[in-house]
Amino acid sequence: MIDIRPVAHSIGKIITALGVAMALPMAVDWWQGNPHWTVFLEAGAVTVAIGLLITVATRGDQQSLNIQQAFLITSGLWAVLPVFGAIPFVIGEPHASLTDAYFEAMSGVTTTGTTAFPELDRLSYGVHLWRTILHWSGGLGIVVVAMVFLPVMKVGGMQFFRSEGFDTLGKILPRAGEIAAEMTRIYLLLTAACILTYILLGMTGYDAIVHALSTVSTGGFSSYDASFGAFLGPLEWAASIFMVLASIPFIRMVQVMRGSFTPIWQDTQIRAYLRWIFYACAIIVLYRLLVMKQGDHPLEVMRETVFNTISTFSGTGFASTDMMAWGHLPFTVLIICGLIGGCTGSTGCSVKVFRYLVLWQAVRAQIRRMHSPHRVYPLRYEGRPLDKDIVDSVMAFFTLFMLTFGLLIVGLSLTGLHPKTALTAAWTAIANVGPTWGPEVTSNGSIAEFPTAAKWMMIVGMYLGRLELISALVLLMPKFWRG
Repeated sequence: MIDIRPVAHSIGKIITALGVAMALPMAVDWWQGNPHWTVFLEAGAVTVAIGLLITVATRGDQQSLNIQQAFLITSGLWAVLPVFGAIPFVIGEPHASLTDAYFEAMSGVTTTGTTAFPELDRLSYGVHLWRTILHWSGGLGIVVVAMVFLPVMKVGGMQFFRSEGFDTLGKILPRAGEIAAEMTRIYLLLTAACILTYILLGMTGYDAIVHALSTVSTGGFSSYDASFGAFLGPLEWAASIFMVLASIPFIRMVQVMRGSFTPIWQDTQIRAYLRWIFYACAIIVLYRLLVMKQGDHPLEVMRETVFNTISTFSGTGFASTDMMAWGHLPFTVLIICGLIGGCTGSTGCSVKVFRYLVLWQAVRAQIRRMHSPHRVYPLRYEGRPLDKDIVDSVMAFFTLFMLTFGLLIVGLSLTGLHPKTALTAAWTAIANVGPTWGPEVTSNGSIAEFPTAAKWMMIVGMYLGRLELISALVLLMPKFWRG
């Protein structure tokens, strides 16, 4: 029988921290003279009280977690936190339904960035700050999970990175604190640099904080219906740089902070990621220049393309223009970018670059075996051998990802959504990208008019996509619960 006390204890602490964090949007609304601040006071009090009760009720030896408990804590966190994160949206602005509020909170903590709210411009400062705090905390959380738990659980080939960062086997929680401290320092520095840059380039202090929290978490929530379209010019270039930084492995930035610059330049995954971003931008820019209308400026075309392509590739989901107006080829390239995603060990989304590199190695080796069946072709990544279990894990993840993607498209279509809407809604959910296109999508990119069933399918898709699918689906196996 699985002892869930260490799991509940850890989750209780994080719920308490989430409740304390509600003091920030409460203070903002109070400072603005908005009576909405009492909503965050009430929601924070309830959240802290429940978190403390869970924490106190499960006190005991918390020094280690076994593999089953590791699965439970990762899956439980991303299911439970949106429940409490949604409370302010229900009892206060925008007085959302339970479905819409939970959708918004799930989109926040999974750093997806799709919104269920039809009018963002009318929401209070505190609500917008709370939405991006959910992003920021979820982004930090997924980095820690990727470095601590997924390698130990051997999810999607992540066991390859056990020696890359920290050895946590058999001592997960003590090492988790050390890893969280390292990652938090980098995360805070990157966030502070982003805020300062945005302010220097013309954003107000409030807008800079809100959009920096979304940028560094690669989330994409904005305080404007126009998203990043409210800020053009140099701000798009700055945001592009920070979106790239947030979607490369954080362990490399830790190494840089320790004075070791070589690993970040030699990282195969980072080089491939930057190369693929360049290819995608080049294809779209060339296409748009060829079909450019009179009055369009080439530099503006380049700026828009680079910003929105990086936003999609990294899974941030900011938009500064209507990308659907670019044409079918750019749309196809953007869909592919979203299905690739950022680097492993970052806040980036989707399948991740590392897995595509492993898949390419496996496919190339198989082709060579067809030509010379008696030769041995060892698989290597950055000079290190790729064990069979790593390749099998990556292939299983990729197969399950694409299968889930297909099932989501079918399921969303059955709710009555237009085929294009169903495709992009399934894509944005399972890959945690953000944008959705189609006739049912509102002008600000909201899915407010979707059927309730479609919203819950997207909630499940966001949840599974953020948790790398296998770490959540393993809970459905009876053998898991038998120990």
